[in-house]
Amino acid sequence: MRIDILTILPQLLDGPFSDSILKRAQEKNLVEIHLHNIRDYSTHRQKSVDDYQYGGGAGMVMTIQPIADCIAKLKSERDYDEIIYMTPDGDLLKQTICNELSLKENIIILCGHYKGVDQRVRDLFITREISIGSYVLSGGELGAAVLVDSIVRLLPGVLSDETSALTDSFQDNLLAPPVYTRPEDYNGHKVPDILLSGHTEKIEEWRAEQSIKRTQERRPDLLD
Repeated sequence: MRIDILTILPQLLDGPFSDSILKRAQEKNLVEIHLHNIRDYSTHRQKSVDDYQYGGGAGMVMTIQPIADCIAKLKSERDYDEIIYMTPDGDLLKQTICNELSLKENIIILCGHYKGVDQRVRDLFITREISIGSYVLSGGELGAAVLVDSIVRLLPGVLSDETSALTDSFQDNLLAPPVYTRPEDYNGHKVPDILLSGHTEKIEEWRAEQSIKRTQERRPDLLD
């Protein structure tokens, strides 16, 4: 998989992509992550990428020219399955979207700033708009990092135990059950006996029951 991220602040993404699972995935050549500074494509003498809104109003708007030129260059080199815009008014990111995107080959992610991008960018180039929550961030970079992490961890070979991702919360529209490790007894707080029984079938039944119970208590909307 190849992921190209368009941003005016590429340095914000150096950290998330240079450690842990994302770093190992790149070292194994399971994913390529490329950062593109939108300012490099600006034809403006000062390399500006924003301007005032037509019609007035507070806040600047990202201009279409540098974004369009960057996308055009990338598309001239390869085909892309999705061009995604990170925006608060996009579709709320869910596990089903992550699963779907993990099957793609090439993805572009556009990070917005200011009051957003010129609407014509969205009309002409964007194939999907995604939000990571009902709140506003200073830019789309943190949202892009969340999206990339949620996709890449699903790629075969990224996790040491490939079944791990299949038992995560939301994979079956349920929250994950409680998990425990050593010690068995911590100041009188003990691991449930069923998990020490060695009876695989009963353990799985217990975990399924706990998943349903936890979902009912914390996210009943998922059961609807």
